[in-house]
Amino acid sequence: MNSDASLITALVERWRPETSTFHLPCGEITIKLEDVVTLSGLAIDGDAVVVDIPDEEWSAICLRLLGRVPTDLEGGVAVVRIVWLRVEFSHLPENASQEVIEQFARAYALSLIGGVLFPDRSGGMVHIQYLLLIEDWRRAGRFAWGAAVLSYLYREMGRPTLHIAHTGTSLSSDLGGWVTLL
Repeated sequence: MNSDASLITALVERWRPETSTFHLPCGEITIKLEDVVTLSGLAIDGDAVVVDIPDEEWSAICLRLLGRVPTDLEGGVAVVRIVWLRVEFSHLPENASQEVIEQFARAYALSLIGGVLFPDRSGGMVHIQYLLLIEDWRRAGRFAWGAAVLSYLYREMGRPTLHIAHTGTSLSSDLGGWVTLL
């Protein structure tokens, strides 16, 4: 997390998941969908960001949509390292085919999804399920990504808040979600 840890901790300690608001001395405030649009330009209207569980093996999905499979994708593990994406797809070959260009674009989009929009506590991993959302670029453009980002952040904000309530210690360093919205 690159944001100011003290600021994030202060906000997490004042977050009330039952109302999705921050309780501050000046009153209650919240992050709204309009804030997401202003800061990110992501759509808040559109199809829900939902993934159907595929019948296909995760490695087959990687091969089909990225053109390669990470070596540590074994035993049904459904995540890839963002570092692997950045290394494997760092240089687009000259005269690349349209298929290869789309594979590189998907790898870049997947690293943004896992590293910026929906980062979790895994420390640099992204679930392959997101590949299914960006398989078809036209369909991907119809999703309400901004609404999903805010919803995910709200859910992640509730985890450390519950931890603070039970233990009295903060977990702001363990916060997932796009903390830039904070």
